[in-house]
Amino acid sequence: MSGLARLMLKNNAAVSGSDMEDSDIVEKLRGIGAKIKTGHDTDNLPDGLEAVVISAAVKEDNPELIAARRRGCKVYKYAEMLGELMDCYDGIAVCGTHGKSTTSAWLAHLLTLAGADPSFIVGAQIPQFYSSSGAGDSDIFVAEACEYDRSFLNLHPEIGVILNIEQDHLDYYKDEDEIISAFADFAAGIRPSGILIVNGQDANVARVLDALEDDRTCVTFGLDSDCDFNARNIALKDGLYEFDVHHQDNLLGRTSISVPGEHNILNALAVIAAAATAGTDADDILRYLRQFVGIDRRLMFKAHCKGIAVLDDYAHHPTEIKASLKAIRQRYEPARIWCVFQPHQYSRTRFLLDDFAESFKLADITIVPEIYFVRDTEESRRKINAAVLVDRIRESGSEAMYIDDFAGICEHLKAHARPGDLVVTMGAGTIWKVADEYIQWLGEDSQD
Repeated sequence: MSGLARLMLKNNAAVSGSDMEDSDIVEKLRGIGAKIKTGHDTDNLPDGLEAVVISAAVKEDNPELIAARRRGCKVYKYAEMLGELMDCYDGIAVCGTHGKSTTSAWLAHLLTLAGADPSFIVGAQIPQFYSSSGAGDSDIFVAEACEYDRSFLNLHPEIGVILNIEQDHLDYYKDEDEIISAFADFAAGIRPSGILIVNGQDANVARVLDALEDDRTCVTFGLDSDCDFNARNIALKDGLYEFDVHHQDNLLGRTSISVPGEHNILNALAVIAAAATAGTDADDILRYLRQFVGIDRRLMFKAHCKGIAVLDDYAHHPTEIKASLKAIRQRYEPARIWCVFQPHQYSRTRFLLDDFAESFKLADITIVPEIYFVRDTEESRRKINAAVLVDRIRESGSEAMYIDDFAGICEHLKAHARPGDLVVTMGAGTIWKVADEYIQWLGEDSQD
């Protein structure tokens, strides 16, 4: 929402709004001309109001929303207004079950360094920009596109990127077929002159391509040499990957990435393909690709103190968990990995229970608090709990324990973690608070 407000201001809109409390983000918006109030009240609506944009957190009983509807104002969901805004630009929309925040941020960072001056909105903080959004002066607009609630169908970009497709959001989608159908609708919604960039090795993405009824230009990326943009001679050096980049059979050059994990080679190839399609010189792409160091809460190094490393990660799907744990082993080579995993949604945990149970094999000890409650029904809550997940992890042959509260988890880490160990908090909820509390106890004031 803050990124959207920033871009609306850039396009000379009069922007006002409200939030429950003040924050750095609110202050920054005020500093560039937005009139943001604290608390929700009908008096916050200005005269001459034409439209209201609401986030998913705003309910129908919100007093400002009720008053806006009475005035006859147009009400947009966030994704709807994002689509309206993208229609004014040469949009690049990045979607996929995994990696869309990292890839869209990486692309925005590379294009900025290459002088393309893009606007961008990403669903996570980019530390190198001190922001999750930016308002450039060019016609390029990079946006993360989310499949939940089919919100990405509001976007009609010039370049559409599909990273991968797996089962997720099964509280909304009926099954995998319905998810694939939604991605096919996204692909079909790209502008007629546009280009679709896809993972050429993903079986579900292949089904999307088969469903398309037009002759849309399609560019593929992947580790297979048959993909248009591909990586060869991959090598692991000091826990990070380097590789040769080929466009079809033409060697563009050798590069490296500064974010760990084999999965980030694929994200890098998506960035390379999108940047090249947008007109960026190959030498600039290879030069600037390695300068991106990641986004907030994605394998984020937090501290190293008393011989113990502490990381925080957003992984909340079995595929993401496996990829993150593998990357951590390669990058840091710890004696033991303590994975403190907070499941995100009761429905996701129940639908993917067996996959979750298998995903922690690269952790030495997994600690699980109660499931983070969001968007779930009480019925979903009654059908599963964290203790069930812990039992299933143990049955799969991995060590796991259930500790309900964050304070109890910190106490257990204080008593049992030892020098050489690595502690990673993992999940899309509030589990990062455990990392912060544990670091404070370790006495870490700065990274070393």
